Amino acid sequence: MPWLDALLDRPPLTWWDLLDIAIVSVVVYEVLKLIRGTRASQMAVALGAIVGLFYLSRALELETVNWLIRNVVGYVVFAAIVLLQTDIRRALVHFGRAPFFKYLRRVEADEDSIEELVVALETLAAKHIGALVIVERGIGLRNHIESGIPLDAKLTYDLIVSIFQPTSPLHDGAVIVQGDRIAAAACFLPLSVNPRLARELGSRHRAALGVTEENDAVALVVSEESGAVSLVLDGKIERGLTPDKLRWRLRALIKRTQARPERRIAAATMD
Repeated sequence: MPWLDALLDRPPLTWWDLLDIAIVSVVVYEVLKLIRGTRASQMAVALGAIVGLFYLSRALELETVNWLIRNVVGYVVFAAIVLLQTDIRRALVHFGRAPFFKYLRRVEADEDSIEELVVALETLAAKHIGALVIVERGIGLRNHIESGIPLDAKLTYDLIVSIFQPTSPLHDGAVIVQGDRIAAAACFLPLSVNPRLARELGSRHRAALGVTEENDAVALVVSEESGAVSLVLDGKIERGLTPDKLRWRLRALIKRTQARPERRIAAATMD
C-alpha cells in the first residue's frame, strides 16, 4: 500500500521533534481545560463536525457540500469570536496569570489598609448590611471603575461603612479598591452565568463570582440576609469567614511585597 509506505518512510525523531510535540500537547490540554463545561466546548464539537464533514465531502466528491462548507466556514469563525468573547477573554486572563508574569504585577494594599477593610466588613456583617468590595490585584479594573462614581480616596473604615449604609446613594453596586485607595463606588459588575451556583446566592455574590471569573481580583461580600462574609477568588467562593481567617487570607493574597527588597538593600548598606 503506497500510502502506508509513505507514512512509515519518515525521518527519525529528534529531541526538537519531541519538544515540539510536547508543547503542542500542553497547549491543547490547557485549551481543553479552559473550555470544559462552557459554551466553547459545544462550539468546539460543532466545529470538529464541520471539519470532518469537509474532508468527508472531499473523499466522497460531494462538490455542493464541499463548496458550501468552504464559503461558510469564514463566517463561522467570526461568529464564534463574537459568541465566545467572554470565554476568549477568560482564556487570555488565565494565560496572563502564568508564573513568569508575576514580576510585572503592581504593588498591593498594605497592612493598615487590610485592617481597615476587615474591621469595616466585620461591622457591616454584625448589622446585616450588604456590601461588595473588589480589591484589584495584577489585572486592572478600569472598565468597571468607569462604570461607577470615581472617589480616589484613602481606604478607611469610616468611608467603607458610610458608603454601604442603606441611606447612602452609593450603597448599590461595588466598591473597587486599588492599593490603599478606594477608586470608585457604585460600580456595575457582570453577573456569573454559571448554572451550578447555589440558588440562595444573591446578586452580590453572583457579581463577585462574575468579575473574578475573568479577573484575578479578590471580591469580598457581606450577605444582607445572614451577615456572613465571603471571599471570592478565581470564580470560587469561600463562605462564612471569621475576621481572623479573612485577615489571614487577605494578607496572603494582596499584602505589599516590597518589604523584602528593602531589607536586602538595608543589609547591603550596613555591610
